[in-house]
Amino acid sequence: MRLALRLEQIHRDTGELIDTFRPDAIAIEELFFNTNLKTAVAVAHGRASSILAGEQHHVPMFEYTPLQVKQAVAGYGRAEKRQVMDMVRRLLNMKETPRPDDAADALAIAICHARFANSLMTTGGDVCSTI
Repeated sequence: MRLALRLEQIHRDTGELIDTFRPDAIAIEELFFNTNLKTAVAVAHGRASSILAGEQHHVPMFEYTPLQVKQAVAGYGRAEKRQVMDMVRRLLNMKETPRPDDAADALAIAICHARFANSLMTTGGDVCSTI
């Protein structure tokens, strides 16, 4: 699929999810790539489509670093991916680790936001254009 069509699909799907579930906020992890620039650019394109959809729907958005997510979920900012995934399972009282890995990552970001959101909202923390 051409890039423009993929981005349009991501934007449309994100908007439909927002319309269906009417979230109070959207949280996203900041991009961190230290090896594959091509992958980073592709992810950034898709991320931008989602960010635009969130902004167009006037949903407050919050952005967290990978270190913040790991700290909030595993208690250690340098935790390994498996540790974070296991803590997601434990914190959400799930029988199995969420699959695929992207689902576990999304849940980890949600847990991070749940832990930080109250202090961000009461202190006037940064609201970002992110999803």
